[in-house]
Amino acid sequence: MLSERRLEVLRAIVQDYVGTEEPVGSKALTERHNLQVSPATVRNDMAALEDEGYIAQPHTSAGRIPTDKGYRLFVDKLAGVKPLSSPERRAIQNFLEGAVDLDDVVGRTVRLLAQLTRQVAVVQYPSLTRSTVRHVELLSLAPARLMLVLITDTGRVEQRMVDTPAPLGEATVADLRARLNSAVTGERFTAVPRLVQDLPEAFDAEDRGAISAVLATLLETLVEETEERLMIGGTANLTRFGHDFPLTIRPVLEALEEQVVLLKLLGEATDSGMTVRIGHENAHEGLSSTSVVSVGYGSGDEAVAKLGVVGPTRMDYPGTMGAVRAVARYVGQILAES
Repeated sequence: MLSERRLEVLRAIVQDYVGTEEPVGSKALTERHNLQVSPATVRNDMAALEDEGYIAQPHTSAGRIPTDKGYRLFVDKLAGVKPLSSPERRAIQNFLEGAVDLDDVVGRTVRLLAQLTRQVAVVQYPSLTRSTVRHVELLSLAPARLMLVLITDTGRVEQRMVDTPAPLGEATVADLRARLNSAVTGERFTAVPRLVQDLPEAFDAEDRGAISAVLATLLETLVEETEERLMIGGTANLTRFGHDFPLTIRPVLEALEEQVVLLKLLGEATDSGMTVRIGHENAHEGLSSTSVVSVGYGSGDEAVAKLGVVGPTRMDYPGTMGAVRAVARYVGQILAES
């Protein structure tokens, strides 16, 4: 265990390095921070921190920089989440409240996160497997053709065309619409197949083929849409940190193009807590020089998806964590009200 003083020295090194981009020396630490010990004592503390792998010395400098291990300890023990100011919170609320549909909410969230943190923002669409049915609409387009519209509690809208083996009358369509909504409104998507399996038996024999076609399309929609969707923005922000990436930024950009990689980075959506992965904690080799801050968001107590940011390990962790958490909270509120 590190002493309180050495923890303070590590905190000061992280803060100075994140702020100045320059390796930090003992003289600068004693001048800039009220450590209440001599430069010689600070040098001894820095030597101990280096021996234990929390800081390292770049070849070209007498100063020290934090390692992944040092940032990890800083995040776990030393970094409080920095709250946003009232004007920042109002700006978030006003910007997100103008959204007209779910795509707009996700798009605005990506832009907002990228602007607030000056990192790469990643937002996962709400997962249908964790959503509930708000409404099912059936519209007759032709005697043997219907449109099925599925609306979720998170504002997601899915539309499908259904060609039926025989025409369905308007009264039958209206009856099916009412029975469907009675059975599935407010229910989890995972429960829908069980709830509709006996529905055809409530209709005349000549209509059951068409009813089964509608139900098959409904169930296909649930299966097809289990594939997760993401939106990413602010990739150009990485160019400001070129010197933070050893050799080249290219592996980072290539990793960010892979949706599967990003989903793994964000982690399980059901975990609504804040997750910070630093450097080599990211399994993908191309992202070993980055940190990922993510959190779950949802319309109630349970998370339906994740959002977060990707940036260099030399990151303002308290500020980034505060921004990510605040944006997630507002997105959740907007989904609950939509």
